[in-house]
Amino acid sequence: MVLAAGRGERMRPLTDTCPKPLLPVKGQPLMQWHLQALARAGFAKVVVNTAWLGEQIEQAFGAVTPWGSRIAYSHEGRDFGGALETAGGIVRALPHLADAFWVVAGDVHLPGFAFERAAYERFVAGDALAHLYLVPNPPHNPRGDFGLSVQGLALNLPKDGPGERYTYSTVGLYRKSFFDDLPAGNPQGLKAPLAPMLRAAMDNGRITAELWRGPWTDVGTPERLAELNSG
Repeated sequence: MVLAAGRGERMRPLTDTCPKPLLPVKGQPLMQWHLQALARAGFAKVVVNTAWLGEQIEQAFGAVTPWGSRIAYSHEGRDFGGALETAGGIVRALPHLADAFWVVAGDVHLPGFAFERAAYERFVAGDALAHLYLVPNPPHNPRGDFGLSVQGLALNLPKDGPGERYTYSTVGLYRKSFFDDLPAGNPQGLKAPLAPMLRAAMDNGRITAELWRGPWTDVGTPERLAELNSG
């Protein structure tokens, strides 16, 4: 699943007329990098959720892309008037997803990430509810998000406490069962953030993680976009 429903307030005025996942990075829309990488890895069935200017995203990619991705759309803006936050949006799309699936935000750039089939198979064979890919902390998030144990467990460390923390890249593998506490298919359009659910599952030892050191950018400001395109 590629998350593409956000408004992109910090990217204004660029996002006043263009959804953030369609902003160009090195000659192609930002989220196209994910779609192509997923297809190369054999994950050609993709769900994309939309809200702000979502019709532009569907117009850009359609139902079948030139590189073989088949896309189903979950139009939160059309159905509920706006984005449902990360967990709410994923649960809304669950009927279209497999029992285990990748998630990545459409507004991050990580051109070296391969969405490896072997990683997916290892996750399916294990018992974790989710597996997160963490990255070294960027300047805009110096305190990080989550810890990482030597055993490969993601840790819910307090921001002001001891222990090294890393930033969640937005890439993760999830099981449908991780979302069992929310109504199946989210028919009422409940808004639900993902982080509190992850932290609760971490406290129960159900989330694994690993550190990824490849290039990664949260394209959250026009300055970061310009820097990417000038490199």
